Amino acid sequence: MNSLPLIRGQATEDSMRVELYIGEDVLQALYSASNSSTLQKSMELLIETSRTEIVRAELASKQMVPLVIRLIQSLPYPAASQYLALSLKLLRNLCAGEIANMNSFIQHNGVEVILNVLRSARLCSEHTEPDYGIIRFGLQTLANVSWGGQGQLPIWRHFFPQEFHALAELQRREVCDPLCMIIYTCCDGNPELLKELCSESGLPIAGEIVRTAAAVGFGEDWLKLLLSKICLEEPHFPVLFSKLSHVGAGTKDEDAEVENGIFSTEQAFLLKIVSEILNERLEDIAVRNDFTLCVLAIFKRSFEVVIGCGMRGKSGLPTGFTAIDVLGYSLTILRDICAVEGQRSSEEEPVDADDMLLSSGLVELLLCVLRSLEPPTIIKKAIKQSENQEGTNSSCSLKPCPYRGFRRDIVAVIGNCTYRRKRVQDEIRQKNGILLLLQQCVADEENPFLREWGIWSVRNLLEGNAENQQNVAELELQGSVEVPELAGLGLRVEVDPETRRAKLVNIS
Repeated sequence: MNSLPLIRGQATEDSMRVELYIGEDVLQALYSASNSSTLQKSMELLIETSRTEIVRAELASKQMVPLVIRLIQSLPYPAASQYLALSLKLLRNLCAGEIANMNSFIQHNGVEVILNVLRSARLCSEHTEPDYGIIRFGLQTLANVSWGGQGQLPIWRHFFPQEFHALAELQRREVCDPLCMIIYTCCDGNPELLKELCSESGLPIAGEIVRTAAAVGFGEDWLKLLLSKICLEEPHFPVLFSKLSHVGAGTKDEDAEVENGIFSTEQAFLLKIVSEILNERLEDIAVRNDFTLCVLAIFKRSFEVVIGCGMRGKSGLPTGFTAIDVLGYSLTILRDICAVEGQRSSEEEPVDADDMLLSSGLVELLLCVLRSLEPPTIIKKAIKQSENQEGTNSSCSLKPCPYRGFRRDIVAVIGNCTYRRKRVQDEIRQKNGILLLLQQCVADEENPFLREWGIWSVRNLLEGNAENQQNVAELELQGSVEVPELAGLGLRVEVDPETRRAKLVNIS
């Protein structure tokens, strides 16, 4: 940038007061670099032009970072908070991808300067809230510095664990996002720092971050990257999940019988995010055994709580009821674990995580869950037609689905477990589950895509298994009920006159 002759104009009264705190050499350098005559105008112009890589490199050659650090040190807070915010924005931009500026920031003690600013903004006074704008700009600066250069270790040593923990407790999205970026970029590729994060003094920071994100949400993927490292790549999901128990559990509108103080909203949120991470990274993540068994235990526990209440869910996940959400998200995690291992087992021996799930009685449990549920809407219609024809009225204690899609998710897990696993195929036949799964190959308004998952499950159940294929071929009529919707699929409902249970068989 070429400098024009400096012409000092009439500065505002505010600006003149602030300029009294700043060294003349700093002011002159800023005015010269921006071709401006007031501090505010200089800062605004430099913030705008420093968005480009070429200008950042040019400002690096003019030693702009040390100047801005001196400027920040000289500005009194909160009297000059407006100019402090502008200075932090400029410093943030200067350190965006420009290694020379990042290194200059570290060499001129920028981390400690920012730390002092963040402390001042966080502890304004007993009667005012923290200055979230200043905190956000300060954290964004550190986030950019942590992305490259020599910044990770100095930032970590100044902030871990107390300062990170204090910042994590500020329940604001504009604080949570850059904080997650800083912590993740510091730990990524640094086993020692990751070990500290996952220690007794570090996991509470992750817990506070989850609580904040559960309360106010998050806008960037840094939270997911951080939780992926802690919960999936490292063996710390069970501890983190436990640390979130009974914190903000339930709301006043939630059913006390369902909640019962067992799960917290933060635990449901953690499961939701981990479920999303796993679904997005199916090809990348090798699921750990301890994680798998922990999720299975959570599913069993939440099922015991929810199914006893007999609640009929009217919406999909999230439902707003913590225990139901825990049930649903733990189930979707199991679905994706089985999908990952199922795909791998087609080329190699099943890995331990999947073996442990199956050895823990997962398939038998899910078949029992399916049997305990009301049949799909179309099957209920067939049963009602049969009862009207025969003048009977069966009473049954079957349970409704606790959320929209619950039956589909159960069938999806079974279908994934059955993929090219003969011992699972045989287990389902031996436990009289073939007819039960055939019954799921129908459209159901309470379970979107149930038919598709049902067909996938039956296809996996029969593939390469002569015994199962023979079992289906030998199905006998027991008083069938014609339903046009099923006939169009080449299927027919059969109702056992003694048990009143519906069966679904191929018309052929």
